[in-house]
Amino acid sequence: MLPTWGLTISALPTGIFGLGLFYSAYAAEIFRAGIEDLPAGQWEAALTLGLPVRRVWLGIILPQAIRSVVPILGNVIISMFKQSSLLSTITVFELLAAGLNIGSVNYRYVEPLTLVGAFYFAISFLSARIVRSLEAKHAFGD
Repeated sequence: MLPTWGLTISALPTGIFGLGLFYSAYAAEIFRAGIEDLPAGQWEAALTLGLPVRRVWLGIILPQAIRSVVPILGNVIISMFKQSSLLSTITVFELLAAGLNIGSVNYRYVEPLTLVGAFYFAISFLSARIVRSLEAKHAFGD
């Protein structure tokens, strides 16, 4: 629709915007669920003490919600990394597209696509380990 108004954007910013918009909706729902999961008594106790609303949010509600949200957000981040290969459909030259390009030049697809799969696995595995360490850091009972 934007080109009909005279505004054209290249493929990479369009892809970043599209994935960002898509996954920000997921993240918003995850945070909403994490906040709604807290007992109502937390709100009531904080407001009864006369704390300002900003202090209630930043000092009481969000730190507790983050503990339950971190594992799910980690999964979303890893999923977003994997979904970045879809950007090749709008001509963004990314990891999978580079593997396909190398395969088409040499007419050998097994080696470059295996290497691409290994890269995706390695980065996803490292990301999962980082998320696991964040989970341990924000675990209940600290």
